[in-house]
Amino acid sequence: MLRSIVAPRAAVRASPAWQLARAYSSSTKEYDTVVIGGGPGGYTACIEKRDTLGGTCLNVGCIPSKALLHNSHLFHEAQHGFAKRGIDVGQVKLNLPQLLADKDKAVSGLTRGIEMLFKKNKVDWIKGSGQLKSPTEIEVALNAGGVEQVAAKNIIIATGSEPSPFPGFEIDEKQIITSTGALALEKVPEKMIVIGGGVIGLELGSVWSRLGSQVTVVEYLPAIGAGMDAELAKTFQRSLAKQGIKFKTSTKVVGSEKQNGKVLVAVEGAKSGKQETLEADVVLVSVGRRPYTEGLGLENVGISVDKRSCIQMADEFRTAVSNIRVIGDATVGPMLAHKAEEEGIAAVEYITNGHGHVNYNVIPS
Repeated sequence: MLRSIVAPRAAVRASPAWQLARAYSSSTKEYDTVVIGGGPGGYTACIEKRDTLGGTCLNVGCIPSKALLHNSHLFHEAQHGFAKRGIDVGQVKLNLPQLLADKDKAVSGLTRGIEMLFKKNKVDWIKGSGQLKSPTEIEVALNAGGVEQVAAKNIIIATGSEPSPFPGFEIDEKQIITSTGALALEKVPEKMIVIGGGVIGLELGSVWSRLGSQVTVVEYLPAIGAGMDAELAKTFQRSLAKQGIKFKTSTKVVGSEKQNGKVLVAVEGAKSGKQETLEADVVLVSVGRRPYTEGLGLENVGISVDKRSCIQMADEFRTAVSNIRVIGDATVGPMLAHKAEEEGIAAVEYITNGHGHVNYNVIPS
């Protein structure tokens, strides 16, 4: 979970008139701008609760998944592709701890780089969970214990998103996992079921399939890819099927039960109603993501969310409270790191000089 606080020391401190108007106590840190959240949207402008910066993308998202995808491809190619190209390498063995360590090395290198940028640009990073107490006040429950009060003329909410839960499946990140758990399995499961045929589930299912797991993808819709081009989705599915992944499309997941060290997943045909029970060692629940806005104290300042927990924004990324802005996965639009980053830059530009712009028509997906 990420919900943290950071703010630039380089920003001009509140003026004496501002201090007098707010009557802040001497223990309150005061800033021109505070950002809640330290992912691609947040750290461009500024912040984070984790012990490392970078949010979901760098810690448990895009970066580690691509590292595993690349290394699992090399392993799979060495097993199945080298010989036909005239390359004899003998018996290929998987060293999973080293493969995961290489992934962690890629993550730590990038997150430490962001931390260095914070220091270089004199940005304060307050490690803790922030909650809005007023339009200009945030209370931070510090990771190290205790509470810190932070005051700001402007606040940017950049808390990102989290995996969506699925009824009937209690996440333990060991047997029933999200994308986070799929990045750190201690052994290759003999059988894996992926619930949801979107890009995240397919990517991570592909990783573990290449490493030796028997992977079955269960998707409610008639096609995989979560709305991608139909022809592309068919080609993609054929490619994954050649890799060994099985697909059950137009299939509804009814529930799950743990039994004798396995997870039993009850499914039925979305149209036919035909019932079936699938068995797996690990079940990856990958049915999308939702904005991470719970516990922010939005109700304290009169900001509401929609049924998807999404904060609505108006012009210049403003919420219902004009000095509080929202960017990235916490608001409307595609949940993409580069979209959040551009919005973070634009939001700060609006605050500093009154002009900012994001061209949503050219955001790659």
